[in-house]
Amino acid sequence: MKEPNWSKCSEKELWEYVAWYLGKNKISTILVGGSVAAIYSEGAYSSGDLDIVIESFQITHREIENLLKAINFFKTGDRNFFKHPECNHILIEFMSPPVAIGEDYKIKTKEIEVDKIIIKLLSPTDCIKDRLASYIHFNARECLDQAVLVAKAQTYSINSIKKW
Repeated sequence: MKEPNWSKCSEKELWEYVAWYLGKNKISTILVGGSVAAIYSEGAYSSGDLDIVIESFQITHREIENLLKAINFFKTGDRNFFKHPECNHILIEFMSPPVAIGEDYKIKTKEIEVDKIIIKLLSPTDCIKDRLASYIHFNARECLDQAVLVAKAQTYSINSIKKW
């Protein structure tokens, strides 16, 4: 896969490249959070960061850090944030598993094939749930707005959301 134009890449382009690169190195990840809303809203929203969950408990943050150095990403700050020196507009944060929305661990992912590697992100339905959970938990109005943007742009299960 070709590297993105670092200075102009979208969240989707950056995520696809990094998830593909990690997948090529046998590390499966799931994109969660606001960046999923940015992708599903087709550019109507931009989060400015990628929240990526490492699927395996066996992979350490040190292993991720070493792999990312090979593609010129470096840890920034005291958390698990990474940045490419030419990509000043998007940070990446890696989180440990499992993926959950509140107390719900039965998360549905959408799989996309990128240059023969499967990469994953929350399904549109679970993205809406995730944004609603952030709205409820953090009282963050922008998360409600993101849920609405995703609902307007994607097919989702209203029954699953109501049940949740």
